[in-house]
Amino acid sequence: MATHDAIIEWQQNEGDVFLKGRYSREHTWKFGGGIELLASPSPVVVPVPFSNPSAVDPEEAFVASIASCHMLTFLYVASRNGYDILSYSDHAEGVMTKGANGVPWVSLVTLRPEIVYHTETIPDRAAEQKLHEDAHHQCFIANSVKTEIRVELPQSTSAG
Repeated sequence: MATHDAIIEWQQNEGDVFLKGRYSREHTWKFGGGIELLASPSPVVVPVPFSNPSAVDPEEAFVASIASCHMLTFLYVASRNGYDILSYSDHAEGVMTKGANGVPWVSLVTLRPEIVYHTETIPDRAAEQKLHEDAHHQCFIANSVKTEIRVELPQSTSAG
């Protein structure tokens, strides 16, 4: 099977503040295709100025990863079933709760896909739900996590 790499880099350059916990947690994610992203813990977890609210935090990236994998798998499943999709957008949301061990974790991710189908290929509600179920069961990321993943479907629309 394939391997997937990411390089995570952080450097402390602020003097004697590290042992006092007063250091920036900003870091860089580097991916094989050449993309680099500024990353940081969420300001909810680590207050500013030790975090950067404009950077991607790991929890956001986790939610985005689940939503992206679901979308890509959904598009594949839908195309194989003859549905012509014009657009797909999702406002995904992750919820953190305390686990039995007292450590917070992303226990629920809710996907809210909005899909525009070509007029001639709009599935009924049951068929669309089946497409999402198939996508969920085939999604590599969904198969890799213990987080509950829900899909909330709005009314689908067509392009006319």
